[in-house]
Amino acid sequence: MAVHVDLGARSYTVHFRSLSEVPTLLDEAGLPPERCLLVTDENVAAHYRTPLAEGLSEADWTVRSIVLPPGEATKSASHLHSIYNEALDWGMDRQTPVLALGGGVIGDLAGFAAATLLRGVPLVQLPTSLLAQVDASVGGKTAINHATGKNLIGAFYQPQLVCADPRTLDTLPMREYTSGMAEVVKHALIKDADLFARLQDNLVPVMAYKDRDVVSTVIEQAVRVKAEVVSADEREEGRRAILNFGHTFAHALERVAGYGAFPHGEAVALGMRAGLYLSHRRHPEALPRDRIDHVIDAIPVQDDPSSVPFSKLYEAMSADKKNQGDTIRFVLLRRLGEAYVTGEVTRAQARQAWAFACST
Repeated sequence: MAVHVDLGARSYTVHFRSLSEVPTLLDEAGLPPERCLLVTDENVAAHYRTPLAEGLSEADWTVRSIVLPPGEATKSASHLHSIYNEALDWGMDRQTPVLALGGGVIGDLAGFAAATLLRGVPLVQLPTSLLAQVDASVGGKTAINHATGKNLIGAFYQPQLVCADPRTLDTLPMREYTSGMAEVVKHALIKDADLFARLQDNLVPVMAYKDRDVVSTVIEQAVRVKAEVVSADEREEGRRAILNFGHTFAHALERVAGYGAFPHGEAVALGMRAGLYLSHRRHPEALPRDRIDHVIDAIPVQDDPSSVPFSKLYEAMSADKKNQGDTIRFVLLRRLGEAYVTGEVTRAQARQAWAFACST
């Protein structure tokens, strides 16, 4: 299976293949075996760094590995500079690809390093988490966090290729897996009613990771949604903003609670609950709220968000990168499979939506 991201000269393919095939995929992408910088985290390295590095070495690649701590706190300026220092001390040149092996944190961080080292070196995304496979690795968004907000320092920088090995989900903690499902549900809600129906019909085996064939199909469908949106609006100048459904609340929660306190997908699930509340208030006849609630509520949120003061949450929303001037912009649903962006949500309405999200 493969999904093409059509961006003209910056086009690339998302391959659903084994990590053992990465040397072949690099060759097919026109990257000759020389040197590569492999960036990963401690958890992923324990499972996949050695076999991947050995496979690359057998294909005549010289591999330099950087292993970072896991978690959202790693998306920082200090860890970015540690990559810079390692790469430049090694003598990296503009033909040296950066291989981002890991979840969304590694993909964002290593991707931003690739975008900025020597004004840009080749980037290869090797996502090992569900969230990274269906969302973070596709579309070219790279970033680190700032005290003011999440992902505020970054660049649009497309990879040469993406290799999403479905078997890496076997070693993913269940909480990370269900967290990643939030992005799958989001893609269904904003643009693919058929994907939503598939999720609804197979909710228990999909959420429990019991039916690998159905999960693989769902992942491919979700990636196709992301690829279609990105192909139409690479730099989020218009339509791509719908991919932020649930994220205005989510990013604010992550910032206020502290990065890593809530897994990103769980924060998105809460944000989608709030977004659905606002959407249903505007379009009560068009949205099958009970059906949507049932699917979103299947994503467990393990920690109580109600202790986060709404005043601080709303203040954090004011720094959201989607905003225009002083207007906080939210992504809402007009109907199942159709989303839009609006700045016409009052503070009182946002408060009510957040109270609803915290009560379910």
